[in-house]
Amino acid sequence: MENTVLFFDTTLRDGEQTPGVSFHLNEKVEFARHLEALGVDMIEAGFAGASVGDYEAVRAVSKAVSTGVCSLARCVEADIVAAAKALKRAVKPRIHVFIATSPLHREAKLNMTRKQVLEAAVKSITLAKSFCEDIEFSCEDATRTEPDFLREICEAAIQAGATTLNIPDTVGYATVDEYGEMIGDIYQNVIRGRNIVLSAHCHNDLGLATATTLEAVRCGARQVECSINGLGERAGNASLEEIVMGLRTRSDIYQLKDNLNTSEIYRISRLAASLSGVEVPPNKAVVGANAFVHQSGIHQHGVLRNRETYEVMKPEDLGIPQGGMVLGKLSGRHALREHAMELGFDLTDRELNAAFEKFKELADRKKDITDRDIMALCREQMHGASGMYQIHSFQIFSGNRMTSTATVSLKMGDLIVTRADCGEGPIEACFHAVDQITGLHCTLESYQLKAVTEGEDALGEATVRVKNKDMVMLGKGVSTDIIEASCFGYINAVNRLIEAQKQSDVPSSDIE
Repeated sequence: MENTVLFFDTTLRDGEQTPGVSFHLNEKVEFARHLEALGVDMIEAGFAGASVGDYEAVRAVSKAVSTGVCSLARCVEADIVAAAKALKRAVKPRIHVFIATSPLHREAKLNMTRKQVLEAAVKSITLAKSFCEDIEFSCEDATRTEPDFLREICEAAIQAGATTLNIPDTVGYATVDEYGEMIGDIYQNVIRGRNIVLSAHCHNDLGLATATTLEAVRCGARQVECSINGLGERAGNASLEEIVMGLRTRSDIYQLKDNLNTSEIYRISRLAASLSGVEVPPNKAVVGANAFVHQSGIHQHGVLRNRETYEVMKPEDLGIPQGGMVLGKLSGRHALREHAMELGFDLTDRELNAAFEKFKELADRKKDITDRDIMALCREQMHGASGMYQIHSFQIFSGNRMTSTATVSLKMGDLIVTRADCGEGPIEACFHAVDQITGLHCTLESYQLKAVTEGEDALGEATVRVKNKDMVMLGKGVSTDIIEASCFGYINAVNRLIEAQKQSDVPSSDIE
C-alpha cells in the first residue's frame, strides 16, 4: 500500500456542486459504473443526509458497483445514520465524516471552541465506526487551521477509529510548498508507522489544485481526492486525469503505482461533459481537444519524425480515438454505436435508436458527417429523456416589425396537444407555447447556441438550462434548423425536470 496511490473520485458529490449541474439518479448510476471500469478505489456517491435524492443516489450506487462507495456526513448523528443506511448494500462501504477546524470557520460558522470541535469529531467518528469499519475524517479548511490543533484533532480521530485522514485545501488557499509542508508534518508526526491512509483534497481557486495534490503525494499522501474534468464548487477540484498522468509521466520522480485503467479516461471525460453540460475547454490538460494538436510547422515536423519531441503522453493511453471509420448515409446502427463508443459515448438502446434516426436524417441533409456531428447527436440523446412530451410539429411567424408567434404541437403518448403563444423572438415564443402545454412555466436560466461544424449546412447545438421549483435541469438539442434545435433542447430539459421532480417527491418515510 505504501507504493500505491488510491484514487477517491468525488464527481458525483463535490462535482455536482458545480453551479448549474444536477445529475439524474440513473445518470449517477451510469457514471459510477464508468468509474468502476476506470478503476477508481473509492466513489463518493453523495451526501446521504442532505436530501432524499442524495440518499437514493448513495443507495443506488452502492447496489450497482463492487468498488468502494462512500457517503459524506457532517458531525451530526442524523447524517451518520442516513449514510450508514444508504450504504447498507455496498460491498466496500465508507462513511466520510467532516467538521471545519480553522479559526475562521469555528468562530464564524460553527460558533464552537477548539475543544468542542474536537469532541464533536471524536463522538461522530465513534458513532460512524459502530456502523462501518472504514471511516474517513476530514478537517474542513485544514490549510487555514493552526498546525498544533490540526495535529491534535488528527491524532484524536485516529484514536476514535478513523482509517483515512483527509487534509482538504477547501478554498484552494495554500501554495504548493505550504501544502506539501503541511502534509509532511501530519505524515511525520501523526501517520508514520501506522496503518492509516493520509489523503489530499485540493480545490482550484488559485489554479494550483493538481500541483498541490502531486506535492502532497510526494510528501506522504497515499489517497488523492479528485473529480473528472476537475468539476466542483467554484473553480473546481483537482482533475483525476491530470493527477494520474502527472504521476505516470513523471514516474521517475514519484515512483508510485495506481489501480487506474487510463484507457477509459477519454470516454469518462466525455461522459462527464455530456451529463454535466460543462464542456471540456479545448486547451484543457490531458483531455482537451487541442491536447495533442500541433499547429506550428516546427512542432508538426518534430512530431512526424518522433512524437516524443512535443508529446509527453500517448493519446492511445487515454483511450483517445485515432482516426478509424467514416460514417455515411449507408452506415448502420452497429457502426454508429461502435463509433460513438470510440468518441466516449456509451449509449443505451433507447438513446442509440433515437440517435440513429437523427443520424439518418442528418445524412440526407448534410454531405459530410464529422466526429463533432456524431458527438452532438450523442450529447442530445444523453440529455434527452423518454419523457412524456415529444415534439410533433411547430410553426413560426416572425419578422422585424411584428411580434413573434409560435404554434407548437407536442405528443403525449397517443395524444397530440397544440398551443400557440408569442414572445420577443421565435425561440421565446416556442418556449412559451411549450409552457402552455406542460403547465410548468419554467424560468430560462441560460441558453447557448453554437455551430457544431463549419459550413452553411452545419448542425446547430442548443444548450438550454431551465429552473422550476428550485430545481435546475439541462437539455440539449441539435438540428440544422436552430429553432428546431432550441425546441428539442427545451423539451429535453422539461422532460428531465419532470422525471427528476417525480424522484424528489418520494416521501422521507420511504427511506429505509
